[in-house]
Amino acid sequence: MTITRREALARLAVLTAGAPFIGSLPGAAACAPKETDRPKLSGPLGVQLYTLRAEMERDVAGTLARVAQIGYEEVEFAGYFGHSPTEIRGFLADAGLRAPSAHVAFNLVEEAWPATLEAAATVGHEYVVVPSIPESLRASLDDWRAIADRLTRAAAEAREMGLKFAYHNHDIEFREMEGRTPLDVFLETADPELVQVELDLYWIVDAGGDPIAFIDRWPGRIPLVHVKDRTGDGRMTEVGSGVIDWTEIFRHRERAGIRHYFVEHDGPGKPFQSVEASLRYLSRLET
Repeated sequence: MTITRREALARLAVLTAGAPFIGSLPGAAACAPKETDRPKLSGPLGVQLYTLRAEMERDVAGTLARVAQIGYEEVEFAGYFGHSPTEIRGFLADAGLRAPSAHVAFNLVEEAWPATLEAAATVGHEYVVVPSIPESLRASLDDWRAIADRLTRAAAEAREMGLKFAYHNHDIEFREMEGRTPLDVFLETADPELVQVELDLYWIVDAGGDPIAFIDRWPGRIPLVHVKDRTGDGRMTEVGSGVIDWTEIFRHRERAGIRHYFVEHDGPGKPFQSVEASLRYLSRLET
């Protein structure tokens, strides 16, 4: 069964048990970093479970166990697939994994925010992350300012529950609007003590943005990143099989404030092989 990103996000708005749903591949070896270019990453490696959504649909506990067996230490959720937060916490413990963050749909901020935060706290998340904004709400820069104000209030409520808050980008946040970049306007408006960024490195590059320049503009506000590669013609691919210069980006990891790295691929042909290939490349960056 194939689950689209739209469907996955829709599931985040469904309440269950009183809480919201929140082999090697070619090219990897050729792109392996040189010994002298290996920066040490400042945090453990994880997987955004949207990459494995079909596997999660079939068997959450088994998928988490296999992710741990491959060698990942962390996961980021995009839905609980019908399981309660308590069950999810148990699956994580059985697999020996941590889940520092989860994506939660924007509409939950208005419709079920207390229950969403309670679920996140029960699982043991550190961050709740809003992954996108409905198109109808972001037609102008003033709309982005209003979104920033609303999410700042949501982040304040999260902090009261002992949680942190971040916003995840796609490409639209880096495409100019009224002569400005929407994500810059959003971050100018949002409270820097409350609202952070989960920077999706594929999407900023795909939109023509510069990750390092973005880090320089917003130092310390990027505790989470999505790590997925891009071919020269724009296709998503396994980390190390594309053209993104990971060594150069991660040289700026301390300035960015990165603490969690989540591998993702929106449509891998063989999901487990995909995340294994990405881990193999990134592990070379760690040593």
